[in-house]
Amino acid sequence: MNKTDIFIVIPAYNESKTIGPIVNQLCQRGFRVIVVDDGSKDKTMVEANKYGAELIVHAKNTGKGLCIREGLEYALENNCEAVITMDGDGQHSLKDVDKFIEEYKKSGADLVLGNRLHDPKKMPFIRWCANVCMSFIVSMIITKNINDTQCGYRMISRKGIEKMKLNTVKYEIESEMITEASRRGLKMSSVNIESIYENEISQINPFLDTMRFVRFIISEYPRK
Repeated sequence: MNKTDIFIVIPAYNESKTIGPIVNQLCQRGFRVIVVDDGSKDKTMVEANKYGAELIVHAKNTGKGLCIREGLEYALENNCEAVITMDGDGQHSLKDVDKFIEEYKKSGADLVLGNRLHDPKKMPFIRWCANVCMSFIVSMIITKNINDTQCGYRMISRKGIEKMKLNTVKYEIESEMITEASRRGLKMSSVNIESIYENEISQINPFLDTMRFVRFIISEYPRK
């Protein structure tokens, strides 16, 4: 596996302060980086382009799920072997990229999930509660224990991208990816990762995105 066969897909919305260094480090290591700018009002697109990212640009904000789906489609069209998705706000440690690749090679999993909950001390309490609750619900649906279903840092094989039929456009994408992987008989694994929490403002809407998650979960039961 060459690093040029691994694409890093980063959905980004108003991440001009952090996206440049992230893209720069990943490109210097030989990865192909795709930034999907979701209608940013700052210089996210300029910073990503300056450091070598391949760009998909939305004129207006459409949602994280759609950004990831478009990034995965782009990677497929450009003959990727696998894709790592990560956030553009600096919350994910770039050192953990190697953990995903090592686990992917060792396990042969089509979906390698990042697990932040092995050491949740730095995670804000409300976010920890939400992640534990959602992970419990998704685990019940697929009848397999997944420690952290909501982490956006993950690696998907080409086979996995081709097999999964993803339809959501917002933050439900993380849960949908897992339920689809289970439904299609794809192998899943996980690695413990570090999460960096500083003073960033979450773009998740507590009410609307919770309602979307509930609607998604309800829609999953008849399909199981």
